[in-house]
Amino acid sequence: MSPILSINNVSKWFESANGKTEVLKDINLEVQKGEFVAIVGFTGSGKSTLINMIAGLSTPSKGEILLKGKPIEGPGHDRSVIFQNYSLLPWLTVSENIYLAVNEVYPSWTEAQKKDHVKSMIEMVNLSHAADKKPSELSGGMRQRTSVARALSMDPEILLMDEPLGALDALTRGNMQEEILNIWGKDKKTALLITNDVDEGIFMADRIIPLNPGPNATLGPVFNIDIERPRDKTKLNDNDDFKKLRNELIEYLMDLGSKTNKNGDAELILPDIQPTVIRRRGLFSKAS
Repeated sequence: MSPILSINNVSKWFESANGKTEVLKDINLEVQKGEFVAIVGFTGSGKSTLINMIAGLSTPSKGEILLKGKPIEGPGHDRSVIFQNYSLLPWLTVSENIYLAVNEVYPSWTEAQKKDHVKSMIEMVNLSHAADKKPSELSGGMRQRTSVARALSMDPEILLMDEPLGALDALTRGNMQEEILNIWGKDKKTALLITNDVDEGIFMADRIIPLNPGPNATLGPVFNIDIERPRDKTKLNDNDDFKKLRNELIEYLMDLGSKTNKNGDAELILPDIQPTVIRRRGLFSKAS
């Protein structure tokens, strides 16, 4: 089966008065339709640069990125991006922010069709009670749910998520992970998640791939996640497959960081590899 997304020998560098800054080198990745892939890496390793190229917001310096066999040449409705900073228009309500996207993608629809679609998206993310509120009146989790609804309202081929939950508190982040998975599970949109949270990547994805630190960052080995869905966060710490995979991934990342720092490169900020935090009866406790 042909992949829906192909990244072929992609490198990215930036030219400036101070010379060339090399960010990514020889990135190769194939993603199948309906697959959920997570890329985890060090802060500043180029994760956002990679997803910006897939979104069409930036172009590779070398190589090509194909969507359904055709080169990506700019932004398109077939790719929706959920950013960490929500990217909502502050003067518009929840309904209006989503309507803006729907109106752009479906200009031939009647006004009633557009409003019905907006309403269904808002209901999907449980924000009916806040439909007429502006972003300043919403919590961080509610803003991000609005972003999710707006992204999915365009019925994209691929859902791109650039550390979408990084600014949320632990409780809201955990709840949003589950909400995104529930929404994703309804029609299995192809999803690519950029994260610095190892546990988040393992919990949400089918595969997790480290992005080795730069300059000239490259993708590391693929870690397949053979944990049955739906996944229960409160039971993961008792899952032998989860513990084995988590230990292997953390060991790989820490070893990589140690080797890189010994070579004299700038000190790296490791991905989030704190002990797993699990929710029990509304409280948080570190797993033993």
